Amino acid sequence: MDAQVAIDLCRNATWIALLISMPVLISGTLVGLLIGLFQALTQIQEQTIAIVLKILVMVLVLAYLMPWMTIKMMDYAGELFQEIPQRML
Repeated sequence: MDAQVAIDLCRNATWIALLISMPVLISGTLVGLLIGLFQALTQIQEQTIAIVLKILVMVLVLAYLMPWMTIKMMDYAGELFQEIPQRML
């Protein structure tokens, strides 16, 4: 295996990891932004409200998108296994 193959494998793995994690991270960021705005407007400075709501939304998004995430990971793993003979030459 040469360096270019290793770089391609790392780049593809990083891309899949970003693609899978992005919906959960974006939803947590948006909820945090909205809660921060609400807290700034009402001057409520309780941090547990933000943490609990962010975790709840992120878990719900994760549960909703779990089938899609699983399919993406299985497709990537299948592609890796299929490419092993070609990459080893």
